[in-house]
Amino acid sequence: MVRTPPQQKHQPIPPLESGDRLNRYEFERRYNAMPHLRKAELIEGVVYVPAALRFRSHSQPHGNLIIWLGNYKVATPGIELGIEPTVRLDLDNEPQPDAVLMIEEHSGGQARLSEDDYIEGAPELVAEIAASSAAIDLGDKQRAYRRNGVREYIVWQVFEQRLDWFYLQEGEYVPLPVDENGVIQSQVFPGLWLAAADLLTGNMERVLAVLQEGLAASEHTAFVQQLSE
Repeated sequence: MVRTPPQQKHQPIPPLESGDRLNRYEFERRYNAMPHLRKAELIEGVVYVPAALRFRSHSQPHGNLIIWLGNYKVATPGIELGIEPTVRLDLDNEPQPDAVLMIEEHSGGQARLSEDDYIEGAPELVAEIAASSAAIDLGDKQRAYRRNGVREYIVWQVFEQRLDWFYLQEGEYVPLPVDENGVIQSQVFPGLWLAAADLLTGNMERVLAVLQEGLAASEHTAFVQQLSE
C-alpha cells in the first residue's frame, strides 16, 4: 500500500535583518516578501537594512546630487539615470545605490535591464551618500563595485564635507583630478563636470553653471553623436 506523505506546513519566509548572510537569490526572496521595506542591500553576502534617513545628512544632499545628474541626463540622449535602483552585481552583491548613471544597452552600455526590470551588471557610474568615512561605502561596497567593473564611483561623505570621485584604471580606483578652478571632469561621461566644493556647500547655482560649461564643450557634442550611432 502506498501511503500519502503528510502535507508539509507552509513555512513563513524569514524577514530581512541587518547582518544576515545570504546569497542573492535568498536575499531577493525575503526582500520581495517585505513590500513595506523601502531599501535593503546585499554587500559581500551580508544584508544591510538602513535606519531612517535624516534630512540634512542624506535627503538634502541626495536631492542636490540628483539635480546635477538629472540635468546631464536631459542633455544627453542615450543614457539613463536611476535613483536607488536594485543592481544585480553578482551572487553576493545586490546594492541599491543612491544614484546610477548608465549608458543604454543599445548605445554600448555595459549593464542591461532584466525582464523583471532590474539592472544586471555594472552601471558606468555609481554615486553614494555616506554619513562618514566609517560607512560601508568606502569599504566592502567600494571593493564590490571595483571588482564588478563600475567605471566611476562617487562617494559624498556628509559629516566630513568631502567628495571623492574615483575612476577605474587598470583594475584599481584612482581619484579623478581637480583642476585649478575646483572642477572635476568625468572620464566616462564627457561634459559631466562638477564644482565639487560648491556641491558640498549647496551652491547649486554654480554647480549647474559649471555643468552647462561641460555640456557646451565639443567633447559632449561628440559623445552625444557617438551614442546616437
